[in-house]
Amino acid sequence: EVQLVESGGGLVQPGGSLSLSCAASGFTFSTDNMSWVRQAPGKGLEWVSSITNGGGSTDYADSVKGRFTISRDNAKNPLYLQLNSLKTEDTAMYYCTRGWGAGVPRGQGTQVTVNS
Repeated sequence: EVQLVESGGGLVQPGGSLSLSCAASGFTFSTDNMSWVRQAPGKGLEWVSSITNGGGSTDYADSVKGRFTISRDNAKNPLYLQLNSLKTEDTAMYYCTRGWGAGVPRGQGTQVTVNS
């Protein structure tokens, strides 16, 4: 059974940082491209970032480019998202998904709230 378990969210002030993790199991993590998506209250799902299976290529939504960094550890199976210079508009539930681009979340997500 495929499982994706996100963690690391929290409450942070504008300009702050958070590190999100996604523990993957039930599939061969190292062969899959992976992505992060988010859903803000009352809004639809928004693609945030993707990374190729080997980690050699990444892409970011314009709204987070230069502030967020996606990475992965194929030896240990986690996917990461480093969030820096956070803004109030980054407040959302964050999910990791399989594949490149927007995908359907399987996990519970981790809540990021940016509020002064």
